[in-house]
Amino acid sequence: MASGRLTSVQLVQSCLDQIKATDGAIKAWAFLDPDAALAQAGECDRLRKAGMALGPLHGIPVGLKDIIDTAKMPTERGSPVFAGRQTKDVARLVEHLREAGAVIMGKTVTTELAFVHANETRNPHNPDHSPGGSSSGSAAAVAAMHVPLAVGTQTNGSVIRPASFCGTFGFKPTRGVISRTGLLQTSVSLDQVGCFGRTLADVALLTDAIGSYDQHDATSFARPRPDMSAGATADAPVTPDLAWFDLPFNDRLLDAAKDGLDAVLDILGDQVTRMEPADTLSNLVAVQARIHEYEICQHQAEVFDQHWDKISDTLKPVVERGRQITRAEYEDALAVKASAEAFFADFFVEFDAIVAPSAAGEAPKFGNGTGDPIFCTLWTLAGLPCVTLPLLVGDTGLPIGVQLIGPAEKDDRLLRTARWLQTHLASATE
Repeated sequence: MASGRLTSVQLVQSCLDQIKATDGAIKAWAFLDPDAALAQAGECDRLRKAGMALGPLHGIPVGLKDIIDTAKMPTERGSPVFAGRQTKDVARLVEHLREAGAVIMGKTVTTELAFVHANETRNPHNPDHSPGGSSSGSAAAVAAMHVPLAVGTQTNGSVIRPASFCGTFGFKPTRGVISRTGLLQTSVSLDQVGCFGRTLADVALLTDAIGSYDQHDATSFARPRPDMSAGATADAPVTPDLAWFDLPFNDRLLDAAKDGLDAVLDILGDQVTRMEPADTLSNLVAVQARIHEYEICQHQAEVFDQHWDKISDTLKPVVERGRQITRAEYEDALAVKASAEAFFADFFVEFDAIVAPSAAGEAPKFGNGTGDPIFCTLWTLAGLPCVTLPLLVGDTGLPIGVQLIGPAEKDDRLLRTARWLQTHLASATE
């Protein structure tokens, strides 16, 4: 596109053709207006020909999870409660996308209220399987070649897990890098924005474009953000020091994922320090659940009170459980969360990244849930940057990701380590 060999209209039209050909089976899109997308692309091409200033995503189509407010498009949040919901304002990250020159392609399907109840989206590699959740449509749309980039959110494992299941790159930067203003709030303490793409450099580029300080977001920090693109394209100056945690719930790994990760660890050899952390670390899973469930009951109390008949039977017991959590229990959980953040700040003095599963294995069959998020829980609770690389394949041919976790606000170093890992593993298996 930069050289003029491809126009935005041509790119968007090719994406629309792919969507028309395949989305009947995949169902990644909650809203799509082909004419509006082509009109945006046409304006991008006009600006280029006129010699105007161009942004880093000029003319590139991007899909947005359907909990992100987008004017002129409905934002229905995966729930009949919000059918036909339309906002005048756009989310802060959408403002940044427009400034960067992106074409807002449409809204991708989310699970109900970005939580546990699956929607209709299927896995592009095999429609009999789940794409994961809650950013189901964003992961599926990128994997199915509907768009090169998409935005999702993660409160537990909702970017990394679907990226793993769908075989894309998924990146959740440090909590506070990307503004959440204009997004459905399920947990003010835990909600984070992440990106999907087909290369490491692509998710870095998208994150750079939408990251910014926002005074209206309680977790946004008023400091410069790491240069994600520089990290994703840099060579590691020294061999990274990596860690692997032998956690009690690692027994949930399916055989293909366990075998694949063992092979990765064997190749890395002495570069990985295997650790058996204290039980308090695995106990953080319950801490995350307590905060998440308490806060969604607070933030969405009016929705649950007034529209209980429209809430799924999957979500109702979670809400009922969350309403039993006391304020004191919630505040205790927040204190443990703060101690976890302090623990990891000290831990990463010695290590560049933690190697971990992205998910338990291949995507489950559709109808059997959206997969276990437990392999993302600790890192999300602590707000750490996480990236999943599509490195493994399961017994049925479905993709399995490998996750790397890095120190807070050193996302560029994490992406540099991820690039090193890709290169190292590729050369070791040639």
